[in-house]
Amino acid sequence: MAWDFSTEPEFEAKLDWMRTFVRERIHPLETLDLDWRSYREAIKPLMAEVKEQGLWAAHLGPEHGGPGYGQVKLGLMHEILGGSELAPPVFGNQAPDSGNSELIAIAGDPDQWEKWGAPLLDGRLYSAFSMTEQGTGSDPRQFTTHAVRDGDDWVINGTKWLVGNATRSDFHIVMVRTDMSEGADPYRTMSMFIVPTDTPGIEMRELGLMHDTKAEGLVHSHAEVHYRDVRVPAENLLGDEGGAFVLAQKRLGPGRIHHCMRWIGVCRRAFDMLCERAVSKSVHGSLLSEKQTIQNWVADSAAAIEASRLLTLKAAWTMDQVGASNARTEIAMIKYYGAPIMHDVIDRALQIHGSLGFTNDMPLEEMLRWARAARLYDGPDEVHRVTVARRILRSYEPRDLPTEHVPTRRAAAAKLYPQYVNDAA
Repeated sequence: MAWDFSTEPEFEAKLDWMRTFVRERIHPLETLDLDWRSYREAIKPLMAEVKEQGLWAAHLGPEHGGPGYGQVKLGLMHEILGGSELAPPVFGNQAPDSGNSELIAIAGDPDQWEKWGAPLLDGRLYSAFSMTEQGTGSDPRQFTTHAVRDGDDWVINGTKWLVGNATRSDFHIVMVRTDMSEGADPYRTMSMFIVPTDTPGIEMRELGLMHDTKAEGLVHSHAEVHYRDVRVPAENLLGDEGGAFVLAQKRLGPGRIHHCMRWIGVCRRAFDMLCERAVSKSVHGSLLSEKQTIQNWVADSAAAIEASRLLTLKAAWTMDQVGASNARTEIAMIKYYGAPIMHDVIDRALQIHGSLGFTNDMPLEEMLRWARAARLYDGPDEVHRVTVARRILRSYEPRDLPTEHVPTRRAAAAKLYPQYVNDAA
């Protein structure tokens, strides 16, 4: 099957508009002294311009207020948005809100969409996705946070870890165990609930992270969240009881493609800085661009960015053709392949800037800290490698080595690989 990443001229014009808009209207916001509340106010006029262009919430279909672009087009858009962490909210597709709006669109009933989905999509509400638990690694089957039915309510107890934007959100989508029976199918024991953040019993502690030590990022914050006898009405169950695993995969698959394409955008911005520095700065009588080490950095970075981009577009195209569940190998591959490339390209750009790159006068030091986080979120790279290897190896059959005498190499090959050598003597 031939891959096709081409798009219509009309969409290419949209991408050109986005490139100029992000560079001229969003990049300057990075230099302002804003907190997250003032940032949300500052971007409202920009959000209105994006809506006028028909590019708002591009991850959703027309029935939910989006243009209904496929994953290839979304990937190309996220490549542009990746140049600044401040850009996705302006386009209504920032994590975790974009994934949560998809969840409500997929699994929510009309009342849930009207109450939570539509305001979230419009930018009037913000959300958190409360799934990870400390100490469980990447195995959600070990989650202990649970909900028990009590009349017309569910009562939630447990602790979630590293919940993005928990303290800044209007509601959480919480993944909890609802079937504690022995012998239950582990993939049918979890459910998701919409939990308003002001519900009694929710306690939150903001966490400082490597890329945001004071938990004061304009776009993201993270928290440990305790749910202590948190009571929510049964109508807040999102989708089917026991259906959380399926919903989580539907949410995380597209999200990984968007992450990886944003990483390409980060790489391109860092690469531009690397190249501009190389042709601008002289050391020991010649430009940095004339040094073989720098030339190697440029060549290696350019090839790595293109390879990661093509892998990611292939994953997006595959998902458009056959769906997320049938593109799991491609999606997992881009996650562990793209993260170290982003780190290496940024690291080279920082190195060529010397001490300047190490200061926050440049965005590179923050970009490098974010790059380290990429190897952990959406599942650690090691888990995705195992997934890819296992899925590839399933298509191979074990073969026994021949024990009897064979007269020629061709005859030996025919016994080992009959599918390739069919006429050996």
